[in-house]
Amino acid sequence: MGRIVARGLGKKFRVYRRARDQLLEWMSRGERTLHRAEWALRDVDFEVREGESVGIIGMNGAGKSTLLRILSGTTLPSEGSFEIDGRVAALLELGLGIHPEFDGWQNAALACRLLGVDESEIPRILPWVQEFSELGAHMDQPVRTYSTGMQVRLAFSAATAVRPDVLMVDEALSVGDAYFQHKSMSRIRAFREEGTTLLFVTHDPGAVKSLCDRALLLEAGRLVLDDKPDTVFDYYNARIAQKEHDAEIQQKKDAEGRSITRSGSREAEIVSVVVEDESGKAARLFRVGAPAVVRCRFKLNGEMACPTVGFVLRDRLGADVFGSNTFHLGVESVPGASGETFEAEFRTRLHLGTGTYSLSVALHRDHAHVDSNYDWWDRAAVIEVVPGEGPPFTGVAALPIEARVGRGGEGGDP
Repeated sequence: MGRIVARGLGKKFRVYRRARDQLLEWMSRGERTLHRAEWALRDVDFEVREGESVGIIGMNGAGKSTLLRILSGTTLPSEGSFEIDGRVAALLELGLGIHPEFDGWQNAALACRLLGVDESEIPRILPWVQEFSELGAHMDQPVRTYSTGMQVRLAFSAATAVRPDVLMVDEALSVGDAYFQHKSMSRIRAFREEGTTLLFVTHDPGAVKSLCDRALLLEAGRLVLDDKPDTVFDYYNARIAQKEHDAEIQQKKDAEGRSITRSGSREAEIVSVVVEDESGKAARLFRVGAPAVVRCRFKLNGEMACPTVGFVLRDRLGADVFGSNTFHLGVESVPGASGETFEAEFRTRLHLGTGTYSLSVALHRDHAHVDSNYDWWDRAAVIEVVPGEGPPFTGVAALPIEARVGRGGEGGDP
C-alpha cells in the first residue's frame, strides 16, 4: 500500500478577460469561446514506490500545488490519469477541509471520517488530537476564532491522527511556529520509518535532503528532472543562478519585495557579486562547512588607489553573522586608472547553521565604509545553507566539537 502512479497528468484553467464573460460563454451553449486556456500542469509522468519519500520543488507557479491537489482528489485533472493505493492524508493550503463555524472537536472528527476511520474509533482518537495539537480548551471554540498557527496545529494533528499509507504536505507547516514545525517533522519522520509514502512540497532544501529519497523538479508545469535530491538541487541551483545573473545589476527589490539599499558616491562602483562553490560555479545552495568564494567585480570612475572591498553576512533576521574586508586582511592597495576594472576574491568555509543568509558588499576607503563610502550594495547575494554530513546541531555557527562520557573521574563522582 502507498504506491503512486501518474501518467500524462495535466491541468488546464480557463482565464476570462472580464468577469461576465464566463456567464456569456455558458449562455451561448458552446457557440462562443470567451476564454483562453492556461496549462498549470502538462504531461507529468512519474511513479512513487511504496514507502518512498519524494520532494517536489520548483519556482512559484511551477505547478507543485496543483499536482498535489490532483493527487489528493481536491481537483480533477484535465488530462491523464493516476492511481494511489491505500489511505491518503493531505495537508494542503491553510484552511482547506476545515469548517470555520465548527469547533476543534467537530473538525477533527470530520477529518477522521474523510480518512476512512471507523466511526467507533473516533472518540478514542480525538483526545490524542487535542494532546498533540496542544490546543487545550480552544478545542471547544469555533475554528474562525483560531490564529493561523492554531489552525495549522489542528489541521496537522487531525490529518496525522492515524498513520496514512500516503501523506501529502504542501508547505502548510511553514506557517506554524518553530516549536510545532519541529514536532510535526518528527512525526513525519516516524511515519516514514513505519512505511508511509511521503510527497512533500517545499522551498526548503534542507527538509527535502533530510526527508526524501528523490526529488521532482517542475518548471512551467512540466516535470524536467527526477533524481536524487542532491542532483536535482544542483540543477535547480544552477537555473536560479543563471536567471539572477541576467537581472542582478538592475534588481531593485529582493525576492520578498523589500527595497534593496544601494548608496555611495560612486567614485568606485560594484559591477557584480557572485558566490561560487568549490567547482567555481555560481551557487546559492551550500552544505554546512562547504567551501565558498565571494567574488566581487568593481570599476573605478576616477584615478584613485584601489578601494577597500568588504562584505558582511547576515542571517534571516538581519543580524550580523560575520564580516571582513581587504583592509583588515592586509591586502595591499594598488593605484588604478579611471574605467579600470578589478576583482576581489574572498575564500572561506561556511561553518554556519542551516538557513538563509544575505551578503552585503561595500567599497570604501581605509578600514570602514562610514569614513568614505563609494558604493554599498545591500543584500547583493543570498545563499541557503543546508545540513552537511556531520551530526545535527542548532544555532548559526557550526563549531568543531567532540563529546565524551565516562564513569567518574579523578575528582570523584560526576
